Amino acid sequence: MKRHLTTTLAATAALALLTACGGGGDSGSGQTADGKQILKVALWNYATTPEFKAIIEGFENANPDIDVEPVDILADDYSEKVTTMLAGGDSTDVLTMKNVIDYSRFGTRGQLVPLTDEAKKLDPAKQSGLDAYDLDGKYYALPYRQDFWVLYYNKTLLKQAGVAESKLQNLSWDGYATLAKSLTKGDGANKVYGAHQHTWRSVVQATAAAQAGGDLLGGDYGFFKDQYRMTLDLQQGGTLMPWATASSQKITYDTMFATGKAALMPMGTWYASRLLADTKSGKTKVEWGMAPLPQRATDGKVTTFGSPTAFAVNKNSKHTDAAKKFVEWAASEAGATAVAKAGVTPSLQTQAILDTYFALPGVPNDAVAKSAFKPGEVVLEMPVGDKSSDVDQILVEEHELIMTGEKSLDDGLAEMSKRVKNEVG
Repeated sequence: MKRHLTTTLAATAALALLTACGGGGDSGSGQTADGKQILKVALWNYATTPEFKAIIEGFENANPDIDVEPVDILADDYSEKVTTMLAGGDSTDVLTMKNVIDYSRFGTRGQLVPLTDEAKKLDPAKQSGLDAYDLDGKYYALPYRQDFWVLYYNKTLLKQAGVAESKLQNLSWDGYATLAKSLTKGDGANKVYGAHQHTWRSVVQATAAAQAGGDLLGGDYGFFKDQYRMTLDLQQGGTLMPWATASSQKITYDTMFATGKAALMPMGTWYASRLLADTKSGKTKVEWGMAPLPQRATDGKVTTFGSPTAFAVNKNSKHTDAAKKFVEWAASEAGATAVAKAGVTPSLQTQAILDTYFALPGVPNDAVAKSAFKPGEVVLEMPVGDKSSDVDQILVEEHELIMTGEKSLDDGLAEMSKRVKNEVG
């Protein structure tokens, strides 16, 4: 890209206008000096999110009459900023839907352009995650990527311990716990943890919901118990870094894995693109692999969880046709190929696209890795509904109290159920 748009958004009563630097010189007409249609796309962390550049460049090459300007927002601020933008009538053309909870809110408020006709052109058998955008039969976004959780592992640490990588292809959570304990060594600054589980509640809760068939919105959370018991046991035994330490010191999962401080790590497929980039630049020397997420039983069936990411068209866009063209292109085979070449898992998944992904330099392409990319089922990380956001907040708060030991597991689970039923209904 020949430019990088820096956006300043003021979350005050009066929304400040977005200001763009560089590009083709928009004089307010919506066109560059050489007559190209300007299309603004809201996204996050442009410099470190490789598929955005790949999609924009690919789309511009296919549509030379359109000039795409990224509206770059910090990832941590993205949901809040887009909410403020929409409330203030901002006309940024395309909005990236970072999660389905926000999408549901924006869609039901009538803030997005309907894309039902465009969605019906897609094959749901191949367009993974498409059903997550179904709001009572209407669609307001099209997915371009579909992340799901796998198990990353440090090949060197496994080899040193005499553990065959093939052992990870059909691993139960009990087997994961046993292996993680055996891989833990050292202490203090030299300690290598057998595993690292990030502080997000989904690491425990979404895993349990997907594999035990639990309902995250239902208000009965007994199905969390086994996953929490295993995690708390590993934490108490020193196999996992204490949750409180990781949270208070803002330890990132990348810091733990890319520096060789953790042998195993459940994490989303998006992390692979970061590892590829850091390996290429020399920031990490860890030789890594991917395996299917461990399961409750070793019956050969793999259930994991994940979440799609989509593009939507702002209801206030003044360039709706061009915006729809961008959204459709990103969801197409051409867009999926561009995403795969960036080291990211696209929503559209065909064998040809998977082959493109595994042909990338640095991507593990052994049988274990390839099996990780063909799970039997990918369950939505958080169900879409009008209660999703409120329930999510309660589950986050009670997860923290359980993991820090401020509440016992039984008391925490009981409080989750009580609060969801009483506060959300």
